[in-house]
Amino acid sequence: MTYQTIIVDIADGIQQITLNRPDRLNAFNAPMMHELIAAFDDADANDDVRAVIVTGAGRAYCAGADLGEGGATFDYAKRPDQMEQGSPIRADGSVDYSHPGVRDGGGRLTLRIFNCKKPVIGAINGPAVGIGLTMTLPMDFRLASETARFGFVFTRRGIVPEAASSWFLPRLVGIGQALDWCYSGRVFDAAEALKGGLVRSLHAPDDLLPAARAFAQEMTAQSAPVSIALTRQMMWRMMGAEHPMIAHRLDSRAIWSRGQSDDAREGVQSFLEKREAAYPNRVSTDFPDFGELLGDPEYR
Repeated sequence: MTYQTIIVDIADGIQQITLNRPDRLNAFNAPMMHELIAAFDDADANDDVRAVIVTGAGRAYCAGADLGEGGATFDYAKRPDQMEQGSPIRADGSVDYSHPGVRDGGGRLTLRIFNCKKPVIGAINGPAVGIGLTMTLPMDFRLASETARFGFVFTRRGIVPEAASSWFLPRLVGIGQALDWCYSGRVFDAAEALKGGLVRSLHAPDDLLPAARAFAQEMTAQSAPVSIALTRQMMWRMMGAEHPMIAHRLDSRAIWSRGQSDDAREGVQSFLEKREAAYPNRVSTDFPDFGELLGDPEYR
């Protein structure tokens, strides 16, 4: 796929996605949403990719939604790019809220990241505001430049948090901190983001990407890719489980599945022989039926 709003590079087992609208501070629009989703599809299908890093070109990570439409920016009923399957407005003027045209584009992206089978790291190199920040919440880790700034600015634009952030953010930082940042809509600095648990670490601007790449390689170099993929899905999905028995059921099924794999045999044998493992299973072909493990036939 030829990308217009992002740059995708793969090297040393890492797929780096760079938001690439620097003249607009990498503002998010519909083409960027579609291209980011496609890039994560590619990452899952490519067994040479062991981790994904997302960063921004120029001085910003992402300044939020592109406000080029002015006051109608968030009036999706007037935006043809949101009406791919017709209008959700009924003949009587009421809204069909189940219509796909009502869906938030940021949420479509964050759900795709949530479903990713590779570890995802946000390397936040500059301002990350609105969707530019909420898109990072389903990433496994956020590393930031010391000069980065952050803002859940939705209430200051007359809207509300999106991109499923009402699910992700309280789980990451706690409900009190989430409400503080979202009620006020204020922009805050990297030190506050670190203190509040939003980011893992801060780095000098020139050190950010090298640190993110080193961290990605450290996490994945000696682990079985299918085990990492399964672990990622297990951890994220059990955050919302109602009882530990649900996790026990999933753990048991996953151990049963993985225990019979060539990876498991290689993991034990390489340990006994005191050598590095060469895991034969591949995420693209050997990832188990997660819906069956989860006990949810509707899982997609």
